Amino acid sequence: AALREKRIDAGEWVGPYDDDKLGLPAVARFYYYPAWWEPSAALSLYVTAAEAYAKWQADPEGVKILDVRTPEEHYFIGHPPMAWKIPLIALSYRWDPAKQEFPGRLLTDFVERVKTVAGPEDTILAMCRSGGRSAMAANLLAQAGFKQVWNIVDGMEGDAVDDPRSVFVGQRLKNGWKNSGCPWTYKPTPERLVYPADA
Repeated sequence: AALREKRIDAGEWVGPYDDDKLGLPAVARFYYYPAWWEPSAALSLYVTAAEAYAKWQADPEGVKILDVRTPEEHYFIGHPPMAWKIPLIALSYRWDPAKQEFPGRLLTDFVERVKTVAGPEDTILAMCRSGGRSAMAANLLAQAGFKQVWNIVDGMEGDAVDDPRSVFVGQRLKNGWKNSGCPWTYKPTPERLVYPADA
């Protein structure tokens, strides 16, 4: 109940430094907190990036990797070449000085776009940067009747280095798809992009 009281309206967003104020568990912290977000994936299905890749390798036709990050993340940070790129949110290019961030908004056709590549019985492994937006995506898909949506808890980039003595403190270099020996590329895969029609 306490977490629900702290929720904000759908379409409003808070920044990365508000995690503690919202009382979110570390695995669920991310940049965007819409009103319908839950602190974990509704189906309680979780895998690490390394486990997700092994799951996909065992059944590449039956397991679908779903990358819900933004097109900018796909293009500049890299992506798994076998993943379907179906963004969950869109970022604004207008800086919000009060919130010290670029605001985002939910892409309301997200579930419909996922339905073009997967059905309710398919195994879906959802990923974002570090496990937060993918939990949101898993919740939306579960509400739409999908039964096997797994949240990749360490996402594409993984956890941040927290050792204050490290020159890499704050950088996402622990676990995650990129740091676990899983294949990734900067090369676009247009045949696996399912972006909104008005994007």
